[in-house]
Amino acid sequence: MGTFTRTSAAALVAWLALFQGYLIAVNGHNLNYKEALTKSLVFLEAQRSGKLPPNNRLPWRGDSALDDGKEANVDLVGGYYDAGDNVKYGMPMAFTITTLAWSAIAYSSELQPAGELGNVRAAIRWGTDYFLKAASRRNRLYVQVGDPVKDHECWVRPETMKTPRTVLQINESTPGTEIAAETSAAMAASSIVFRHIDRPYARRLLNKAKLLFQFAKSHKATYDGECPFYCSYSGYNDELLWAAAWLYTATHKPTYMEYITEEAVSAVVDEFNWDLKYAGIEVLLSQSFFQGDQALKSYKDQADSYICSVLPQSPYFKIPMTPGGLIHLRDGANLQYVTGASFLFTIYGDLLREYNQKVQCGDKQFDSTHLLAFAKQQMDYILGQNPLGRSYMVGFGNNPPKQAHHRGASVPLSDAKSDVGCPMSFVRWYNKNVPNPNELTGAILGGPDKQDQFSDLRWTSVYTEPCTYVNSLAVAALAKLTFPIKP
Repeated sequence: MGTFTRTSAAALVAWLALFQGYLIAVNGHNLNYKEALTKSLVFLEAQRSGKLPPNNRLPWRGDSALDDGKEANVDLVGGYYDAGDNVKYGMPMAFTITTLAWSAIAYSSELQPAGELGNVRAAIRWGTDYFLKAASRRNRLYVQVGDPVKDHECWVRPETMKTPRTVLQINESTPGTEIAAETSAAMAASSIVFRHIDRPYARRLLNKAKLLFQFAKSHKATYDGECPFYCSYSGYNDELLWAAAWLYTATHKPTYMEYITEEAVSAVVDEFNWDLKYAGIEVLLSQSFFQGDQALKSYKDQADSYICSVLPQSPYFKIPMTPGGLIHLRDGANLQYVTGASFLFTIYGDLLREYNQKVQCGDKQFDSTHLLAFAKQQMDYILGQNPLGRSYMVGFGNNPPKQAHHRGASVPLSDAKSDVGCPMSFVRWYNKNVPNPNELTGAILGGPDKQDQFSDLRWTSVYTEPCTYVNSLAVAALAKLTFPIKP
């Protein structure tokens, strides 16, 4: 605890130093946040499924899964692979788009001069175009393409995969409240991103978001079809509230406010991720409270409780940390909890500053400076300010990972057309202790263990597997760090 307090104090000083510009030096290491921001978005392009556009920035990626949806006689080409495999899961894909859209809304004035606003919008639209296909019929949503069991038995590029492209859906007889509501949230948030640049498209997204919310609310049930890979442990009340919050933000219609204040079930939590949305909801609705919606005060109080649980200087701090000062909740994609905290601390920190608010934790009071410093310290750890002095973003900084657990990155282009059976694919491309032939630029991997140790081996997936939502949650903080003073 004492070690981390010193780390936090140093981070606070470093944050103040940031106002000199986006390239800083701390402890002898340079961190170029603009470069990290750019590369974090390149990774999302590496995860694209479907027919790639002419401006594809990754020469080792090609068109893939062009027959997706064919078994159900529907077009489901496009969207994103979630991680190192070749399956398209609806739940994490929707959360990726929701959080990316929120980043675009909150930090458009930072993303624009960084030259990345167009890339963020393109990344969002790659997801929403797919969702419009997946939700083409009322009260039906296609939520997964690919057979994860068969897919995990094969280590091949998505461009040449021959595993089944099984299609799963939710409907009135087999509902799935969490996925329907998360997709609603993604489309509602994205409608705000596009409303001033493509109004007809934004209207399509918003109308579909409204229908999906009604479907989710009127057919309540947890869908287990994505288990054991994406199981809903938190239930569906948070996703329903998340969707309502985004629909209210997009429309300011009383019907959504009524749901938020009269029907919704809320909770005080100490993490934010693809399964547990309450902290994000509370930060989002706090902005409306600051703008005058007094009925939302309880959400501001709950947002404060989240901050008090996570901020190390708080008397109510209770989050597990590594000796080097990194949030560590669970092995396996742990950096999602780190970028999730940085995401909310950045957004809420800026809201506190804009509306001259503070967070009260017992006898201690914290302002925006404390929140932004903590968000920065967590991101700096990922980018190289850590006990091992190494970056956990591929292709960035000092000694970045070389063996991301990722099919496309690990199969050389020279073998692209090789007809290799599934068992031999692991022998040929998975089990070799050599760097990936294709750089998975910008991917933030699973990260170190609770003792700050890391294994850069393809088969230690808890350390080396990337996920789209780890990166989408990093965009807001990286945009803010690139331009700490609003341009």
